[in-house]
Amino acid sequence: MSKNPLINIVPKVKDNIIKDENFTNAKNSRLLLETKSTDEIISDSINKNFVLKKKNLSLKDKELILKVLESYKKKINNQSLNEDEFVLTKHEINEFFSLENKNILRYVVYRYKYNIYPRLKILEEYPPNIQIEPTSMCNLRCIMCYQSDKSFSSKSAGFMGYMKLDLFKKVVDEIEGKIEGVTFASRGEPTLHKQLDEFLKYCEGKFLGLKLNTNATLLDEKKINLLLSSDLQTLVLSIDEKNKENYEKIRVNAKFEKIMQNLELLKNIREKKYKNSKIKIRISGVKINTDQSVDEMNQFYKEFADEIALVDYSPWESAYDNEVNNIQAECSELYRRIFVWQDGKVNPCDYDYKSTLSKWNANEHSIKMIWNSDYYNEIRRLHKLKERKKIEPCNRCIGT
Repeated sequence: MSKNPLINIVPKVKDNIIKDENFTNAKNSRLLLETKSTDEIISDSINKNFVLKKKNLSLKDKELILKVLESYKKKINNQSLNEDEFVLTKHEINEFFSLENKNILRYVVYRYKYNIYPRLKILEEYPPNIQIEPTSMCNLRCIMCYQSDKSFSSKSAGFMGYMKLDLFKKVVDEIEGKIEGVTFASRGEPTLHKQLDEFLKYCEGKFLGLKLNTNATLLDEKKINLLLSSDLQTLVLSIDEKNKENYEKIRVNAKFEKIMQNLELLKNIREKKYKNSKIKIRISGVKINTDQSVDEMNQFYKEFADEIALVDYSPWESAYDNEVNNIQAECSELYRRIFVWQDGKVNPCDYDYKSTLSKWNANEHSIKMIWNSDYYNEIRRLHKLKERKKIEPCNRCIGT
């Protein structure tokens, strides 16, 4: 598959974490005390909650909280952190200051596991994150997305469909209290699902890291009210450009004027009806071109979002055609998240968007069983032995 000429970024080995240099706060929504640094305020808050609530924590959670407190102590004193130590990143700091006091320790444990367990290759009964795909259908054909692959997105290919509510409830019932990070996203556009309101209502009060990704083209008053009144922590709007011509070349089938109208409507409804909402709105694009700048995006879109980010490009659109590479590093995604497709298929990653690695279905198997299955562990074993070249399409992927 030949590359679109607009894609001039040479893909590099990536770790799927938002880097601070690719992220900016669109709005300075919090005025910190002048006498204390952000790190000191966060550390004090974690410590106060730990003193009050440590009796109710498991031994493992106590150890993780103490590890984070020690990490902040070292950072405040300008000391370098060890591989197993952790402080919150920019976008996590934004989320932290929106938390209710009762959820602070729970959040810190969740983010520690999300960031550090994959790095150290630590495996628990459940992953730190699960991505649930309400639908594989999408109204766009973005040039860096699997949807541009007609062997996937054409109706005759057999990959298109919508998740049934019963399957969704089955998955949520199992993971409640075990997984904090739940993302409505993957191969399709979530707002196309006619029962999205029921999906969101069923998640009410169950997760700390509930997120939804949308291309924002289908937003209207009803959908905006649904999203802003839900228990979402983060609403991610997938927008890559501030320039109409480039935006429409990237987001094929989308209209720039319509996106701007939708952003204005979202802004107005949020300011009038949800001013005290703690939901964070992030505009996040894929950096496929060297001309894209997170600072320029921030200047253009800052009135519509709390955060602006650009994620590193990976050639998802040609996953099965990319050249076999020599990367030997073990993939952290095998320890970070799991994907549940609309038809119940469960997959280790979305680079493999045609599910060649999938041996399971959530209609029949539990997430716990799948995550700890012999086959999943065999994939991890081959990665650990630096033999990912034996696995298709891991042998063509640049993720680590």
